[in-house]
Amino acid sequence: MPPNPVPLGFVFRSRAKEEKAPADKAPVTDSKQTRDPQAPKGRPTPKRSEAQTQRRSVANTPTTRKEAAKRQRDERRTQMERQRQALASGDERYLPARDKGPVRKFARDFVDSRFCIAEFFLPLAVVILVMSMVRIGSLQNIALLLWLVVIVMIVVDSIGIAIRLKKQLATRFPDLPKKGAVAYALMRTLQMRRLRLPKPQVKRGERP
Repeated sequence: MPPNPVPLGFVFRSRAKEEKAPADKAPVTDSKQTRDPQAPKGRPTPKRSEAQTQRRSVANTPTTRKEAAKRQRDERRTQMERQRQALASGDERYLPARDKGPVRKFARDFVDSRFCIAEFFLPLAVVILVMSMVRIGSLQNIALLLWLVVIVMIVVDSIGIAIRLKKQLATRFPDLPKKGAVAYALMRTLQMRRLRLPKPQVKRGERP
C-alpha cells in the first residue's frame, strides 16, 4: 500500500502567520505615565530639582586642562582674599591654620594687651646702627653698650612673658593642645603692634 500522503498545505504554509502569532498574542499595556524624552529608557523620570542639579554639575565641570587651571587660580585667589580679610578682622573661619584655635587667639591677645620691649627692637636697631656708623669713638661705644642693654632687656622680658603665658594657658585650656603657642606669642612680640597679623583685637592694658 502506498504511504499516507502528506498534506501539501502543511509543507507550504506561510511562515508569516507563525511569526505574526506571537506578536498578536503579546499583551498590550496602556500606560498613561508620560516619560521624559531626556530620561534614559528603563529608568524613572528624575525630578526637576535633581535634573537641574545634574545640569549645573555638568556645566560647572571643566572640560579642558586650561579651564581647570583657571578655576583653580580663581579659587586660590578667592581663598587668599578671604584670608586677608580674616587677618584684618580676626574671623576664625578663614584664618590660616597656624592662627586658628582658642589657644592661639589667647596667645595673641595676651601679647597685644601689654607693652613688649621686643616690639621696639627694629626702631632701636636703626638708631643704634646710625650711631655706630658715625666716626666718633664715644658714640660708637654708646651704640655698642645700647646693643647689649637692648638684647638683655628683650631676653628678660621674653622669659617673663613666656612663664606667665604658659601658666595662663595651663589654667584656661587644660584639655587643649598647647604645643608651639608660647613660641608663637614670642614671635609676635618682635613685630610692631600696628604691623601684626592678625590685627590686634584688644587694647593695651585690657585683660584678654
